[in-house]
Amino acid sequence: MDVRVVTGGRLDDRQVSDILDLVREATEADGVRPLNEHTMLQVHHGAEPGARAVLLYDGDTLAGFAHLDPADPVEGSGGELVVRPALRRRGLGRQLLDAVLAETGGRVRVWAHGDHPGAAALAASAGLTRARSLWQMRRPLDAPLPAVTVPAGVRLRTFVPGKDEHAWLALNARAFAAHPEQGAWTIEDLELRERESWFDPDGFFLAVREDSLAGFHWTKVHGGEGQDAEPVGEVYVVGVDPAEQGSGLGRALTLAGIEHLRSRGLAQVMLYVDEENRPAIRLYESLGFTRWNTDVMYRR
Repeated sequence: MDVRVVTGGRLDDRQVSDILDLVREATEADGVRPLNEHTMLQVHHGAEPGARAVLLYDGDTLAGFAHLDPADPVEGSGGELVVRPALRRRGLGRQLLDAVLAETGGRVRVWAHGDHPGAAALAASAGLTRARSLWQMRRPLDAPLPAVTVPAGVRLRTFVPGKDEHAWLALNARAFAAHPEQGAWTIEDLELRERESWFDPDGFFLAVREDSLAGFHWTKVHGGEGQDAEPVGEVYVVGVDPAEQGSGLGRALTLAGIEHLRSRGLAQVMLYVDEENRPAIRLYESLGFTRWNTDVMYRR
């Protein structure tokens, strides 16, 4: 077995093609995509400064891939990794993880999508422990929905590209001040997603009080993959200005977006929520969502 590790920043066209093939194979085998949207955008469009790629080859075959975000001074690097299904159970996953640990000095948070036993065993073998869990919740769209009741003084409209970007970024930063992965979005992060084929401003709802943005619900429709043979709607992100907390605006925005997704003829809607965010989980459960799957972060 001729195994070698290649690390670097920007990927070339051949590497991108090999990674996409690897992701497709893993998604089909595991029923869940091994890399999140953030990582896939960087594979497609180029990594942000400070991000690193770790590629594990068995001969000329790409056997595994890991993406590492720029290191945070306190938390270290966040990352994800995947091994080609046909080459698993040969120790390659541990070699890839060891390369990630060496690249980061052991200061890394690794996400495993789907909470597979194999990922848990691999993490444990390297001394990593479960640090955070993210639930995927779902509900059928043919089930009844409560009426949308918007707080007094608030109106809903949809996002206008070329006009609303900076006001939305300011609101997003306020709404997610304690959530750096979301709250630190830049204009480049937003515009990158506006260029994606799934972006639809008609599904991007803004709540306006007087002339200021008070909240938003950005929905998404993504194609069937893994366990999903048909497209699925997503409550992509819901944010409310801290001054509006407790007003019922978050619930109203969530329902407005779900109604929009139902109007698209979709069968299901999904969302992600941190396992420790009990108020949000209670809200979603009250709207008919139940836990579908779990993503897990491991760290030392």
